[in-house]
This record gives sequence, structure tokens and C-alpha cells, in this order.
Amino acid sequence: MAKTPDRTQDLRAPQNGDVRPFKVASDLTLHDLSQALAAGARDFRRAPQYGLFFASIFVAAGLAISAILTTREMLEWLIPATAGFPILAPFTAVGLYEVSRRRAAGEALTWGAILGAVKGRGDDQILSMGVIIFVAFGFWVIVAHAIFSIAIVESRSGSEGLDFLLSQAGLIMLAAGTVVGAVIAFAFYAITVVSLPMLVDHEVDFLTAIITSLRAMKANRGVLTAWAAFIAAALFVATIPAFLGLFVVLPMLGHATWHLYRRVVR
Repeated sequence: MAKTPDRTQDLRAPQNGDVRPFKVASDLTLHDLSQALAAGARDFRRAPQYGLFFASIFVAAGLAISAILTTREMLEWLIPATAGFPILAPFTAVGLYEVSRRRAAGEALTWGAILGAVKGRGDDQILSMGVIIFVAFGFWVIVAHAIFSIAIVESRSGSEGLDFLLSQAGLIMLAAGTVVGAVIAFAFYAITVVSLPMLVDHEVDFLTAIITSLRAMKANRGVLTAWAAFIAAALFVATIPAFLGLFVVLPMLGHATWHLYRRVVR
């Protein structure tokens, strides 16, 4: 019986003076997503302390931002900050990628090694990606605030509370903000879904990792778009009860993304 060809795309990246091939799978299915979720849930169950730790940082930051802006009655900043906060989730999950990597490799799990994963492999590539992600978050907040301000001016009501949000201008603002936010979030999802776990797994520069991530998106557009939609929905639901759902959702998605990355990049 003829062997089924391996449908992958080659991506060559320089490493220590050599040319190292990376193969990007182009045959992902929805079944791969369910398998990644199952593997992510398994990693979380077997080492929950790390997932809870990183989720607590994310939740605490979200609550702090919400409390500060609410206390100061800065609705025009609260809505975009809350809506765009999930953009930071991939960087928060770097430690979770290291947990899954070590479990798969049979290496010991220690706090020093897991926390040190944020530094990458001593070349600051992950920190460079972190800067890009934080700039993206800031860019989204500024754009969303501009949309909010334009809507306030156009409404001529001077109101910035719930009454404004339920008005025609407020609903248009929410719709426009949702579309713009979705485009920005998807763009940064496309460059991070593979690149961040890849930087944990390999000693490559962040540009090579980003290119690999974009190649993976192009080769598996439908499935990885479905994964993006699932992540967005899960994070949205998890943030509703005071961000508390993130204690479970964020670790599971972080571990699952690692396993999906391992399925895509060979």
C-alpha cells in the first residue's frame, strides 16, 4: 500500500551558523484541536500549581485595571482595556508552554526553570515578543478610546454611562470597536499562536518564529481560525464572573496551544 505523503511546508531558519529545516504541517483537522484540548487539560491536572500561578497574575492584573478605572469613573478607558486585555494572554502562557515541554521531555518541573522560561534561551527573543504584544495592547486601547470619543461627540448627549451604551451611538460604537478589536486581536494571534511556543522550544530569533507562525496560519487557515474563535469565546466567558473563570480556562488553553504547536511544527 502506498504511503500517504506528509503534507508539510519547509521553512529554513538559521541557527548558530547552520540552516535548520522546520516543517509546517498543512493537514490540521478539528480532531487535532480536541486532542490538543485533552492534552492541555491533562497537563493542567498533573501540574495545577503552575497554571493557577500564572492565571492568578493575569486575573490580578485584570481586576486591578478594572478597579482603578472604575473608581475614577473612566468608562472610556475601562471598556477598551477590558476588551483588549486577552491580547496579553499568549505572553502570560509562556511559563505554561515550558511546563508542557518539560513534561513531554521527562524533565523535572521546578519553579526556577518555569519562571526562567520568560527569558527564553538567554537571547531575549521572548522578551522582544513580549514588547510587541504590550505595544499591540496599547495600540488597541488608543484606537478603542478614539472610537469611544468620536461616538460621544457624535451623540451630543454628554453621557458616558450605561444610558450612552444603550443608545444608538453607543451600540454603533460597540459594533465598530468589536470589528476593529477582532481584526487587531486576530493579527496578533496569527503571529503568536506558533511563535511563542516555538521560542520556548527552539533557539531561534523571533522573526523566524513569527514567519513560521504566519506560514502555519496560511497552511491551516480554517482550523486555526476556528481555534482563534474558540479561544476568544472561552476567554470572554471566563472573564464575565470577575475574571475567575480564567483560573481554569487560561491554563488549559495555554497547555493546549503548546500541544497544537507540536502538531503543526515538526
